[in-house]
Amino acid sequence: MARPPGTRVTVRAIAAEAGVSIATVSRVMTGRANVAPDTQALVRRAVERLGAPAPARRGAAGGAILVRCPYVLTDYFGVIVSSIAETLDLHGRRVVLSAGDAARGTRVLPGLPGDPGIAGAILIVPPEPERELEALREQDFPFVVVDPRTPLPRDIASVSAANLAAARSVSAHLVDFGHRRIGVIGGPGDWLASKSRLAGHTSALADAGVLPSPELLRSIEPTADWGYGAACELLDLPERPTALVAFNDKAAVGALRAAYERGLRVPEDLSITGFDDIDLSRSTVPRLTTVRQPLEEMGRMAVSLLMRLLDRHTVDTLHVELATHLVIRGSTGPAPVL
Repeated sequence: MARPPGTRVTVRAIAAEAGVSIATVSRVMTGRANVAPDTQALVRRAVERLGAPAPARRGAAGGAILVRCPYVLTDYFGVIVSSIAETLDLHGRRVVLSAGDAARGTRVLPGLPGDPGIAGAILIVPPEPERELEALREQDFPFVVVDPRTPLPRDIASVSAANLAAARSVSAHLVDFGHRRIGVIGGPGDWLASKSRLAGHTSALADAGVLPSPELLRSIEPTADWGYGAACELLDLPERPTALVAFNDKAAVGALRAAYERGLRVPEDLSITGFDDIDLSRSTVPRLTTVRQPLEEMGRMAVSLLMRLLDRHTVDTLHVELATHLVIRGSTGPAPVL
């Protein structure tokens, strides 16, 4: 019996009517091909009986893409989201955006497989626990992670920068300038990018025969204020570092402020590096030595991977790391003699 007009028919109701699982209904409703024809027919008859919207047919312009970035869309995140939106538009796909700090407290992922209007998703630095990402994969929902916060299973598609190699190039640059006592203002300790960059830094020091010192490491939220606080602690050590490696350009700006307050000249007394090469890095005095991440290409690559997943193409490389570029400017120089 059809439902009264205006009544929303849930995936759970369709599954109960057809006698199949919710995941199976989700696959049929979103046009996936890995459901037996007889089962598809069961679901479609249940949909007709309940008066629900017809299951979607996947096509070049079918189904919106959820772009989830539960952070303020400035600098780093804004560039990636803009690139994703522009590229999806070229593919004729509508974007549903979940963004901003308020979005972080909203549970979005569990409902995606049952939403017939959403064909796939791109998740940027997702704060959700790994089990929610695995649940999406198990329900055959197409999605790609940009800059994963934690290590992902091999069969979850992701795009990121080559963080280890990038950090190694920064620290090797400082080592070549004679720096050996280098302070690290790292990101949150549980972030994959933080761990990878610390490994790259450690590798560069090891090549110079230097063991990293725990007292020279700080883990922070990557903002200018947190960078300032960490830099103050490091620069107030009895034996201060001759260089500071910051997790991003914002943290590096905080470090520049801490150096200025202590009368330290950059780079004559202290070298400072950033990461990301956002506009801010070119507005400081001196301008920041930093790492240019291919943020726009990360967005484009995420869309490319997702389109291939939606079209059921074979994807041999699900974890893509894009090369970075060390940009040397005026904030780094030879190590001072202390």
